[in-house]
Amino acid sequence: MSQTFQPNLDFAAATQAAQDGEALIIDLEGYEGPLHVLLALARGQKVDLLQLSILKLADQYLAFVQQARRAQFSLAADYLVMAAWLAYLKSRLLLPKPEQPRADEAPAQEIAARLAYRLAKLDAMRQAAEALMALPQLGREVFARGDPQSMTVIPSGRIEGDLYGLMSAYIGQRTKEASRRYSPAPPTAYPLEEARDRLRRLLPELGRWTPLAGVAPLESGGSGPSRASYLASTLSAGLELVREGALEARQLEAFADIYLRSRKVNAA
Repeated sequence: MSQTFQPNLDFAAATQAAQDGEALIIDLEGYEGPLHVLLALARGQKVDLLQLSILKLADQYLAFVQQARRAQFSLAADYLVMAAWLAYLKSRLLLPKPEQPRADEAPAQEIAARLAYRLAKLDAMRQAAEALMALPQLGREVFARGDPQSMTVIPSGRIEGDLYGLMSAYIGQRTKEASRRYSPAPPTAYPLEEARDRLRRLLPELGRWTPLAGVAPLESGGSGPSRASYLASTLSAGLELVREGALEARQLEAFADIYLRSRKVNAA
């Protein structure tokens, strides 16, 4: 499990204390990783993050890691890896550029620019998070209002009454709440017997294939059955007539329209 470290002093004072050999005060649960340490040290340079001195930043970070180790705290691996990587980057920045750079390795200046860009992005994200946390929060700066219709304000500083009046007011309020509840009417279904009788009357008119929607009544309006109920009952009645041999039904493919027609009886 990784551990984080943060000096109790400000970063400029912490760097000066590390250079003077003074004890560095370490506070656990401060930083959120080595990039956070680098960002805090970079802010101490008081310059644009994209124009900061990588060499100075590397020296400050190495001094921070060295003082943390002297305080006998076990540093996490990612802090030590960052220290080794910064030392490598510093050496590449100080050494002369090779005449023929390696194709599989980016120039040191480009790597330093990438690091500065990552620190700038981290700084922008942390500032955005701090701005969000500074906004008014529900229950702290702002509060939800109650229901103004659930209470009656009596414009008097003195309330008179007895136990009977108190109970009557409570029962009246409960009755008002019960009357405001939504109670939808139960749906009305199209009776299956009525659908069967209607289909039997329509048998002489169903000499050609007719879609189910053209056979069902599909009456709309009022408090009668819904369209789905008309279709379902007509389909069920039609299947019973198909079983009895009075109707024929077909469907060309799954989820396609269903067609009905009267069954043709061959003359003997």
